[in-house]
Amino acid sequence: MSFKIETRQQNGVTIVSCNGRITFGDEAMTLRESLKKILAESRQVVLNLAGVSYIDSGGLGTLVGVYSSARGAGADIKLTGLGQRLKDTLQITKLVTVFEVYETEQQAVDAFKR
Repeated sequence: MSFKIETRQQNGVTIVSCNGRITFGDEAMTLRESLKKILAESRQVVLNLAGVSYIDSGGLGTLVGVYSSARGAGADIKLTGLGQRLKDTLQITKLVTVFEVYETEQQAVDAFKR
């Protein structure tokens, strides 16, 4: 399965929807490069992972790396659309304490207004 990224704007927030598997290698590199470009133009990003069927340690590492780079540059990334497996993975790895996770895309977008 190939990895795809789609972006759109809503209320000044860039919404990035991911589809496919985020694994070490091409997929993780595609995600990293795409988010770098997006973060150069937008300081508020919602990463919708509803279409992600699987993420491995390389994919998680990419998410953490991009998140910390964004925070260091004054930007913010919020996550939404996590399936049960991804929620469990974030719980087990304690990454749930790193990321702001929202049940819906709208809640994540609204969180930037606070």
